[in-house]
Amino acid sequence: MNPIRKKRLMLILLALLGIGVAVGMALLALQQNINLFYTPTQIAKGEAPLDTRIRAGGLVEEGSVVRDKQSLEVTFKVGDGAESVTIRYAGILPDLFREGQGIVALGKVNEEGVLVADEVLAKHDENYMPPEVTEALKQSGQFQHYQGKAQEGQ
Repeated sequence: MNPIRKKRLMLILLALLGIGVAVGMALLALQQNINLFYTPTQIAKGEAPLDTRIRAGGLVEEGSVVRDKQSLEVTFKVGDGAESVTIRYAGILPDLFREGQGIVALGKVNEEGVLVADEVLAKHDENYMPPEVTEALKQSGQFQHYQGKAQEGQ
């Protein structure tokens, strides 16, 4: 084989190898950063993976918020009308967090089925609800009930 062609072939093979490594690393990084959304019903049925960061959301159940007097830890239940899941969060909750409102929590489900959250997101205005929570409520048939409660509060 001609030395010039051999050199070109090696450069092309090295370029393809570099592109393959870059694509592989990008896919690995994306896989680690994907947070799938699970409803309380899916978590209660055990469909959510353990020790994997997920997003979960629903309505904070009335009377379920328990604050630890010694720390910033808060435990509350989030439901979608069919099931509810306990969420434990250590930190300062958003100002708009309250019972009966839609939230999304990011964290990991432990062996007891409790979502240990590292971030809690609350709605940002009176009529907003995260799209995932809205969809979960529609699937459980509770969305109309929530809309009625929201209109009563206005």
